Amino acid sequence: MAKAHRGAGIRDQKARGRGDCPVCKRTAIKVMYENLVEGAKKMVCKQCNATIKNAK
Repeated sequence: MAKAHRGAGIRDQKARGRGDCPVCKRTAIKVMYENLVEGAKKMVCKQCNATIKNAK
């Protein structure tokens, strides 16, 4: 099976969707989920997104 299209949705984003998570402070991690953090909408990583969703 071809795997040429994996990650195609984030290839056009800055740094291919990678950055620093404002919640857990990890660096060079994929930040793809938009959440309300400290009163502002910010992009967070997958692990922080799950933590925020479970806390609600």
